[in-house]
Amino acid sequence: MAIKIEKKIKGYNVVKPEDKTPSAAASAPVKEVAPVAEVIQMHESLERPETLVGNTYKIKSPLFEHALYVTINDIVLNAGTPHEMRRPFELFINSKNMDHFQWIVALTRILSAVFRKGGDVTFIVEELKAVFDPRGGYFKAGGVYMPSIVAEIGAVIEQHMKSIGLIHDPEMDEATKRLIAEKRAAYEKAAAPKAAAPVTAAVAEAVSDSHTNAAGFPAGATLCAKCNTQALVLMDGCQTCLNCGYSKCG
Repeated sequence: MAIKIEKKIKGYNVVKPEDKTPSAAASAPVKEVAPVAEVIQMHESLERPETLVGNTYKIKSPLFEHALYVTINDIVLNAGTPHEMRRPFELFINSKNMDHFQWIVALTRILSAVFRKGGDVTFIVEELKAVFDPRGGYFKAGGVYMPSIVAEIGAVIEQHMKSIGLIHDPEMDEATKRLIAEKRAAYEKAAAPKAAAPVTAAVAEAVSDSHTNAAGFPAGATLCAKCNTQALVLMDGCQTCLNCGYSKCG
């Protein structure tokens, strides 16, 4: 494109292409952008596949007339490779009881959103297990205390995360197992009534059942603060748990 110069040229400057960029940017009007919250993506963004694998767990609580069924679906990452792993992707809770429908729907949506967000989602377990019912908790089968129905949902999520390898529960060593077995045997021997005459096997079994609770531990055992099981007994002047080995004396 030719440009006709009408005036006499008195001087000149060489303008390079990179020199034109700042001037063009400076001349463009700057639009004010409203401040927004910074969203940190903790994991890669994944779309829901057509098919997911999962497990359904039944919760039967004395607080509810009908059972709760908790379904946790997982997404399989790096399928077919040595790095294959399952991660929780969504959660559903179903029950015939409609009295608590609102908070159940809210809980499922929030938990599913946290699962899909990614990152370390194991913190959910402790948060849910720390929820206490003002009316009091209850003991489930096996003598394990649950402070609320929400806490038992957290226990179910913990059980599922352990099954897929997301939470690793340290196993008790053999020395601790032997120590617990010895303490339990010593406690039962000291607490057993001394009969003057020999008794039959049926009578011995009945006496043994009368001195144990639902969890199979001594009837006088109290709740352990560590494993929430009625297995805490007084031995040698110290409270000792016959289930997990916890002791207040260290």
